[in-house]
Amino acid sequence: MKLPLESKRVEPQLLKVPIRRGWYYNSLRSYPDGGFLVTYVIAEPCVDVKDKSCIEECPVDCIYEGGRMLYIQPDECVDCGACEPVCPVEAIYYEDDVPGQWQEFGKINTEFFIEIGSPGGASKVGQTNTDHATVVALPAKPE
Repeated sequence: MKLPLESKRVEPQLLKVPIRRGWYYNSLRSYPDGGFLVTYVIAEPCVDVKDKSCIEECPVDCIYEGGRMLYIQPDECVDCGACEPVCPVEAIYYEDDVPGQWQEFGKINTEFFIEIGSPGGASKVGQTNTDHATVVALPAKPE
C-alpha cells in the first residue's frame, strides 16, 4: 500500500512551526506531511507553587518536576486534558489557548527536555532540581 505522503525522518532539534493562530514552539513529534502535534503547556502561575494535583491525575506520567515548576514532556503527553481542570492556579493550557503573556512557556516546556529527552515517565526520574533558564531568572513569589 502506497501512502499519499512519503514519511521522512525529522532530525532531533527544536523547531519553531506555525500552528493555527500565530507561531508556537512544539515537540519533535510529527506527522509524515511535516505538520506537528500540539500538547498541553504549564505556564508561569505554576512557578514556586508546584501543587502536583496534575501529576496525580496524569494517566501517562508525563509531568516532570523541576526545581521551581512542573513541565509537561510533549512527546509523552497524549493530550487527554486530565491535568488542566485539577490545577488550582490555572497554569495548564492547551497550547493554542495559552494567554499571550505566557506564550513563551510552550518553548520553555519543550526546551526543558532537550537535556533529559523522553525518559518514559516522570516517576522514573523524580524531581530534577533544575529549571529552564527563563524560569530561573523569574523573581521568587512570596509565600
